[in-house]
Amino acid sequence: MFRNIFNTFANCFKIPELKSRILFTIGVLAVCQLLTFVRVPGVDGVVMAKHIAQQSAGGMMGMYNMFAGGAFDRCAVAALSIMPYISATIILQLLTAVWPRLSKLAREEGGRTKIVQYGRYGTVLLCLGQGWYFANTWWHEKYDTGNLVLTNNHVWFLVQTVIILTTGTMLLMWLGEQITDRGIGNGVSLVITANILSRLPQAVRASINMFSSSGGNEATHRLLGTGLLLVILLVVVVGGVIAITQAQRKIPVQYASRMIGQKMYQGGTNYMPLRVNYSGVMPIIFAQSILMFPQPVLNALAGMMTKMPFLQDKIRLLASTLSHGSWLYLTVYAFMILFFSYFWVATQFNEIQIADDLKKNGGYIPGVRPGQGTSDYLHRAMSRITLAGAIFLTVIATIPIMLQNELDIPPDVSQFFGGTSILISVGVMLDTMRQVESHLMMRHYDGFLKKGRVRGRF
Repeated sequence: MFRNIFNTFANCFKIPELKSRILFTIGVLAVCQLLTFVRVPGVDGVVMAKHIAQQSAGGMMGMYNMFAGGAFDRCAVAALSIMPYISATIILQLLTAVWPRLSKLAREEGGRTKIVQYGRYGTVLLCLGQGWYFANTWWHEKYDTGNLVLTNNHVWFLVQTVIILTTGTMLLMWLGEQITDRGIGNGVSLVITANILSRLPQAVRASINMFSSSGGNEATHRLLGTGLLLVILLVVVVGGVIAITQAQRKIPVQYASRMIGQKMYQGGTNYMPLRVNYSGVMPIIFAQSILMFPQPVLNALAGMMTKMPFLQDKIRLLASTLSHGSWLYLTVYAFMILFFSYFWVATQFNEIQIADDLKKNGGYIPGVRPGQGTSDYLHRAMSRITLAGAIFLTVIATIPIMLQNELDIPPDVSQFFGGTSILISVGVMLDTMRQVESHLMMRHYDGFLKKGRVRGRF
């Protein structure tokens, strides 16, 4: 198996076009990583790094810093990362499903290009808003580790920082598009994956510190047992993510013979693939984004209740109960992932349009009436397989939190055993392998697998 994989990588560099695409992708990703080390002028990144090290890395700040490849705690020009572009794209996807004008535009010729352009405009607006928020926060926050901002000109610092952070994100977006056009794989997804994997050395250091800090034989044996459990868990999680990401339910579709003009088109049998994990990583991102607000809001509300001590204590108790990793947080987190899994499918999977398209093209599902009957059948089938995907996402998302709570695993280590990091990394790697394999098969080389092929995620 390993010999076959090694030979496959060697074959990649025997094809001139594929070799140039791979080298181009690696070079662009290196430039993206370089942007995470170039600090914003007037900001002391060492102070921010020490401050974040004192906080819980498993919260929303830790997740954002992971997506930014550590650029946030360095106060780098790529501190916003490519997340504003992802957010703008997600917003447009949701609006396309509920706004008839955008939905009509998406079906028109050249409509998708216009929607992509709207996404870029939305990215600029989000960057300006988030950049101003970060710059204003950096200016006003007082850290125990020292002064973060090294300049005294407030207005100039805000304007300069907002422009630099916005430019950094737009540069990352452009580099990602260049990878998609001239490299291999989806550029934006690869930028995020490279940022996530760039945190691996820090996770390795945290693991070494965890094992080296043991005292006595009993503690050593306990840590060794924990290490063995983590290795087994990593293999199981990665295998499970690959299986569920690739899992599909194939709906048979029969096409009747049709006469178009003076030409007869023969019918045949095909399959409509319904992915088990149709929503991908979106439910986890939605749930984490929403759950970052209740505790700060409740703490702020408690601060205003100075004249009502009893109510103030109750609100503070609720805020502490909703802290990251608590049992109430886990319960709400799990139910929100289940809800958003169905919400994403309901907004993105249009079974009525699929049934109409099948009917127009002379296709039908054997044993199911065309039209409304096909729509109801697809709705029931998608609802059932979505439940399996939602339960899987819930388990994967809660593994890092459980590792921190039960085994006292550092957040830098536990984040690679589940959650968004493992789902994004494995999914993007599978998609990139599929594209590499298609190039190899065109030149009559063996792919990564001798039996079967890596299926696309879309």
